[in-house]
Amino acid sequence: MVVTQKSISTSAWVMKLQHTKTSFDTFLCASALLCMMLIPVLEMMLRPLHARGIDNAPSLVQHLGLLMSMMGALAAERHEGLARLGNIGKLFHNPRWESITRATGLLMSVVMCGALGFAGLELARSEWGSTHTLSYGFPLAFAQGLLPLGFVLIGLRLGERACALLAGQLQSQGELESHHPHHSHLSPESKDPSTVSLPHFGFSIVAAIVCAAGYGLAQTGWIENCPFPVLILILLFMLALDAPIFAVMAGLAWALFAGEGLPLASLALSHYQITINPSLPALPLFTLAGLLLASGQSSQRLSALFISIFGAGQIGTMTAVAVLCSCFTALTGGSGVTILALGGLLMPLLTRANYPERQSMGLITSASALGVLLAPAVPLIMYAIIARIPINTMFVAGIVPAFLMVMCLVLLGLVMKTRSSPKGSLGEERHHEHHATFLSCAWAAKWELLAPVVAIGSLVSGLTTPTESAAITALYAATVQLLFQREIDLKAFWASLTQTAQLIGGVMLIMGLALGLTNYLIDQGIPDQAIEQFQSITHNKYWFLLALNVFLLICGALMEIYAALIVLVPLLLPLAMSYGVDPLHFGIIFLANLEIGFLCPPAGMNIYFAAAVFNKPIHEVVRSVLTPALAFFIGSLILSCVPTLVTFLPDLLEMSR
Repeated sequence: MVVTQKSISTSAWVMKLQHTKTSFDTFLCASALLCMMLIPVLEMMLRPLHARGIDNAPSLVQHLGLLMSMMGALAAERHEGLARLGNIGKLFHNPRWESITRATGLLMSVVMCGALGFAGLELARSEWGSTHTLSYGFPLAFAQGLLPLGFVLIGLRLGERACALLAGQLQSQGELESHHPHHSHLSPESKDPSTVSLPHFGFSIVAAIVCAAGYGLAQTGWIENCPFPVLILILLFMLALDAPIFAVMAGLAWALFAGEGLPLASLALSHYQITINPSLPALPLFTLAGLLLASGQSSQRLSALFISIFGAGQIGTMTAVAVLCSCFTALTGGSGVTILALGGLLMPLLTRANYPERQSMGLITSASALGVLLAPAVPLIMYAIIARIPINTMFVAGIVPAFLMVMCLVLLGLVMKTRSSPKGSLGEERHHEHHATFLSCAWAAKWELLAPVVAIGSLVSGLTTPTESAAITALYAATVQLLFQREIDLKAFWASLTQTAQLIGGVMLIMGLALGLTNYLIDQGIPDQAIEQFQSITHNKYWFLLALNVFLLICGALMEIYAALIVLVPLLLPLAMSYGVDPLHFGIIFLANLEIGFLCPPAGMNIYFAAAVFNKPIHEVVRSVLTPALAFFIGSLILSCVPTLVTFLPDLLEMSR
């Protein structure tokens, strides 16, 4: 979960894509994603015709995912789209100190990028001279070389930004303090840290020197002689100075690996392994499909459809909003996107239904988190990959729990509503009119309604792999929006490719480095120690589940969801299984609690988006979501105590085969 002002500004840097000239990183990441969409479809078409398809197509798509993620992360940094915690410099209420503290955190991150570049290069060197090829004779070592190249380029961009911040502040400070004639050539824009008159080439030189310093420190192994508590304090300092989360994770992994005498290349290997996971290309492709469908008028059509189904009174509107927000989040892949896209549209609907403003804001903000349990939500796919559960099984397992969580929210709304729906025969009098309206709304939203059928049907049927299903869904969304609906043009399609690559690229940086930490913890036997310690306290399964829910709720409020998935699932899943908890059941419990974290400060992304969309103070948004969060927690406890709610549909599907 992205935290602080960066969360609020996410939509701003996304919107800039429409007006930004295509750079080399943007071109590469968008082109790689486009090829990831087309290659699986071509492979499926060519196999029956020629008895063979594209040479080593799955591996080719996986390594295109590596290119997309590294270049996407580089492009995301151009728009400050990498997840950060916040800048403690804001406490000074002084622009000069804010820029200095932020630049310090960025420069420390550059050092980490240099160390990661060294780790990636060591990994690539291990393939030099080998005969391993990717596809059509392309050496595998060249593909692995994307790792050090990407890390170094990200480091250079972070360093250039830090230099721009420092130079801008020094110039404006000098102008304000001296008023000397030789400062008269400075334009007003020079006070803006993003527009400075120093040569850009100079920034690149400084950034390269700092990055090279990180490379040299990793090569010399100096960190082995540094006390571990000091290193932890340095990393916490980095986190407070607005350093990207991935850089802090890299520093922690570097310290832990050095303490055990492990090569830093092991961290690069973990990043490489998760990036080329066979199921991972489904993440950006499903995300692309959702963004394409949401880029037009889908939100308006779906809103009209759900209102026509549930009615326009208080209860009907509230239910329609809860269902719509959860489905839209599953479709687009981000609860923040749902708040941005639907917040301004749904608030007037609730107001017209005489639903109180605070409860309306809480309903929209909280319901947007519910899509985590619905296919094809990215966290649902991620858990399936990590726990090695079939993705189609995970998709089916989330249906009933998602319905339960929506019902908890709706029942809460029934308790909280201050005015009853007008009594009378309005609904009965207009039954035929509502029926006609439903048919017209359903026809208008036919393409959106078919999208889940294409995505889930192709996968659950077993006819396609997760990557092929995601590619078909993305191609379907592009075809609908470009040819049938005609609500986007090629420029907007390219912007969706770029936006998806940047979002997934930033996530992959965190996931890859988090996996390195997880592998270290597993190698140290931490899961086994946790099992022994917890079972020494209690052998009762239900006490364990209660403690698990509370622990996950706290973690959801403090951790980014993808980092939590990578770090916590391999550690907690063995513990849960020792108490007889099915991995499928554990996954739903895990995600149900993590979705509550979207509503909890300090890391709850939804509260920052809602504050920006509804123009309300953070504390007022937090107050509006406290009761919905409690309803979700009760729902997660019900899911914990009744595992049949999770396993019933997957078992039924298995029996039908």
